[in-house]
Amino acid sequence: MSEEKKGQQLNIELTEEVAGGTYSNLAIITHSQTEFVVDFVQIMPGTPKAKVRSRIILAPQHAKRLMRAMADNVANFEQQHGEIEEPDGRDQGIPLSFGGPTTQA
Repeated sequence: MSEEKKGQQLNIELTEEVAGGTYSNLAIITHSQTEFVVDFVQIMPGTPKAKVRSRIILAPQHAKRLMRAMADNVANFEQQHGEIEEPDGRDQGIPLSFGGPTTQA
């Protein structure tokens, strides 16, 4: 890579609206031959409907880079804060109860 390209910087703008982030407690990933689609969903307890809060569409190469970056970041997080606990395997479905008491009519 030439010295000229190495010295280039990318100026990324982060608006106030986007900086606040969007909460999601479920991600649904689908793909076609040409793209990956990641829908970030927010599920609320006691409600029969969930809303897609954000959709990200990635080229396969970018999806793979994102996967590697996430793996690296999870490993770094666990080195600093300890292992992230996962469910014991019995409940791998959608967390509709959120671990609290179930609602009754």
